[in-house]
Amino acid sequence: MITPKDLMRRNAFTMLELVFAIVVLGIIAALAIPRLDRDYRQEAADTILADIRYAQHLALLDDRQKFNDEEWQREFWQFKIESCGGGSGLFISVGSDRDHQGDLDRNEVALDPANGKPMFWKNTDDCSNGNESDPTVSKNIFLTKRFGVDSVTPSGSCATQYIGFDHLGRPHTGFSGSTQPNYASYLSTACIYTFTLKTGESFQIRIEPETGYASIVGQAEL
Repeated sequence: MITPKDLMRRNAFTMLELVFAIVVLGIIAALAIPRLDRDYRQEAADTILADIRYAQHLALLDDRQKFNDEEWQREFWQFKIESCGGGSGLFISVGSDRDHQGDLDRNEVALDPANGKPMFWKNTDDCSNGNESDPTVSKNIFLTKRFGVDSVTPSGSCATQYIGFDHLGRPHTGFSGSTQPNYASYLSTACIYTFTLKTGESFQIRIEPETGYASIVGQAEL
């Protein structure tokens, strides 16, 4: 039976208990430290994939179609990769070219669902510091600053660094100069974008025709 006197004597850990605790903490640290290393390649792939799907989602919600306007297809919701001013990096835009001018203005872009800020940047402005010079825009759009993505190469049905979706969610490319609603920009075969990081690592995003389903090449869906 433990008496109050015994409890008063036990006012510290024994050496064996301290050693055991240190060993356990060491094991936990050894397991946790590798998980702290960022996988920029995977982060970039996941971000880009989510943004492509976001553009398609907005197209389905908006149900945008104006068959009495010969240029209405320019308003397809699109995922776009652009170069910053002075070759300072790449950034993402998601939006709809409502004024048919061929670019995305601040009032034409979507809000980043992660922070509620516009996915916008002027392609004439330097973006080497991300959104530090303009914190009102989303920091998640800066591919080079955030992930080290250095270049993107379209292949397959893609000839441009943007892809759009119609009111049925079907993928289109090369529609920014459309002058008649004939669906000539409709994707007939798969579109593949190859992204390369400054480290030399690369990954591919594949977008299927008809459905517009986007996936990371070589990576199974969870």
